[in-house]
Amino acid sequence: MTGAIEVLRAGALTTVQDLGRPGFAHLGVPRSGALDPTAMRLANRLVGNPETAAGLEVTLTGCALRLSRAATVALTGAEVEVRVDQRPGDAGRPLSVPAGAVLRIGPARRGVRSWLAICGGIDVPPVLGSRSTDTLSGLGPRALRDGDRLPLGVPVGPPAPVDLTVGPSPRDELRLAVRLGPRDDWFTPAAFERLFGSAYTISPVSNRVGARLVGADLPRAVPGELPSEGIVLGAVQVPADGQPLIFLADHPTTGGYPVIGVVADVTPLAQARPGTTVRFHGPQR
Repeated sequence: MTGAIEVLRAGALTTVQDLGRPGFAHLGVPRSGALDPTAMRLANRLVGNPETAAGLEVTLTGCALRLSRAATVALTGAEVEVRVDQRPGDAGRPLSVPAGAVLRIGPARRGVRSWLAICGGIDVPPVLGSRSTDTLSGLGPRALRDGDRLPLGVPVGPPAPVDLTVGPSPRDELRLAVRLGPRDDWFTPAAFERLFGSAYTISPVSNRVGARLVGADLPRAVPGELPSEGIVLGAVQVPADGQPLIFLADHPTTGGYPVIGVVADVTPLAQARPGTTVRFHGPQR
């Protein structure tokens, strides 16, 4: 082991993530991985890691970590305060952390999640080719707890020669493109008028599995339930209460409620706080 991270404060939910484990849905294993893969790739590039290296996904309340060896780190995603011991740092650029120093990531001022890369990556054992924590199936390492120690890998490249990067700012209203199907024929014309003509809000019970929405219910034309069938990332499933649910990285691979459509890009939902407005656009009937 070339060094380790000691978790002094894990925060609300801090997990190990990389780009996930694609190719196993037929075995009931979702891809998982960082909710914003672009932000995770950027953090890795800033510290000289391969894009596939594992880092940390830090949710809402921040965390505090002590590094046993000197390392370059980078943080992308939500707007947060960063400190190395008492020295302020900047998100979106490489930061030097001396051996024994404490890296503090503050609560998110805007957005929800941050992605932390450390040179060499987090070297926990891979499961099915990925080090990602899957919060639904339990594959990969569990969510971090105070007192945990995570091994670090060997650095392979120098930090990126940049002063600052600028990521997209979290928005108060999201417009999500949706492609109808495969079970859009299970819904009435009124359901499509409501889906495309009204605003929804993100529910507080949303998580890495899915973003639950609150708003106009989507009435069905077909009663009863489906046999379980495949579910993909971005699927908009409609349970019995008629309130849509958008599946995210840790989604199940099968489900029995009808899917009215599939969102083209779910990454904006990674930073969507409860109460954020969501509007759908796409082909209407």
